Amino acid sequence: MTRFGDFAPLCHQVPSYPCPALAQLQHHNPSVLTGVSANFTSAPIGVNPECGTPRVGFDGSLANIANIIACGLSIIFVTILVLWTSRRKAAVGRVEMRAFLVLYLLTLPMQLISTGAFLEQGSTALTAITAVHAGLVAATFWTLVGTAIVSTQVVEDGTLASLIPYYFFTLVFFVVTGYIALDVGFTFSTVFGPSNPPEALHSIPLFVFTNIWPGAAALIYFAIMLYVVLGMLNEVRPMWYYVLAAVLFVLSQLDFYLLSKVICKGASQKIDGTFVATVLETAAVAVLYFAWRSITEGESPLAVVGLAGSSVRDGAGTGCLNALVPAVMSSLMLPAAIALWSGHCFLL
Repeated sequence: MTRFGDFAPLCHQVPSYPCPALAQLQHHNPSVLTGVSANFTSAPIGVNPECGTPRVGFDGSLANIANIIACGLSIIFVTILVLWTSRRKAAVGRVEMRAFLVLYLLTLPMQLISTGAFLEQGSTALTAITAVHAGLVAATFWTLVGTAIVSTQVVEDGTLASLIPYYFFTLVFFVVTGYIALDVGFTFSTVFGPSNPPEALHSIPLFVFTNIWPGAAALIYFAIMLYVVLGMLNEVRPMWYYVLAAVLFVLSQLDFYLLSKVICKGASQKIDGTFVATVLETAAVAVLYFAWRSITEGESPLAVVGLAGSSVRDGAGTGCLNALVPAVMSSLMLPAAIALWSGHCFLL
């Protein structure tokens, strides 16, 4: 019977990033690892997964190539968003929005490594990277909530009254979640493990911080921004950005949890559905940026990168900016689609 806090069903079905920390079972209860997980050197992400991409170099595996491409493109795109945000000096919540984007940016290389099928499952290096990744994800979702709180102007943005608690809780989420993941992986103590029974991969604290908290934070953020946009600003149009971001985020999670195994089996374990989730999550982050931009004042990001003249900076370049959004989204989607097509070509 599955209990709240059991990672076993999750790690059997999808290449979830906390699973490598739980793969330390090989040092404590190796009998639990069966099937493809029994061979530590070639095991895919997960614990006894139904389908997974073998570690790079084994059975002709190119690692999780589709998600590697998606993460690489997302890193470039989010870096541009950080640059644009940094140049909008007068915008409300600029520092907080930039912190959110930077933390999301940092999760991308961690995701690339932890779910990329590069390192041996259960290895010290992969377990440590997974813990850092978990801490960054938890901290990222706090910065999302913190950015929404600052948008209410309950405290003035950019001041010590705003920044001290903002960064304090960012650090708390990172350290607490990271330590829990390390403790679960290396069993420094018996506070957070080991799992009983071992095959359940049970850890309520890690489950809460890596699976419950992100969804809860997204809901809190959406509720606060609903109040800010409709209640404080009396605007409707910016709300559609937030609705679109919410839809993209939900679709990313549905793809990850429902389609990852389907794509993996369809591509003969060459790729899985994580790349689609990565693209959709990055698209959601981009839409959040444009939502924030739509309710704050400042110069256009086109002017920041020198792609527009004074007409854009004066507000006449909105059409150009709107045309840029689908172009950027296409640049993210096309290589991912090519990677998916390539994965199917391996079947021939």
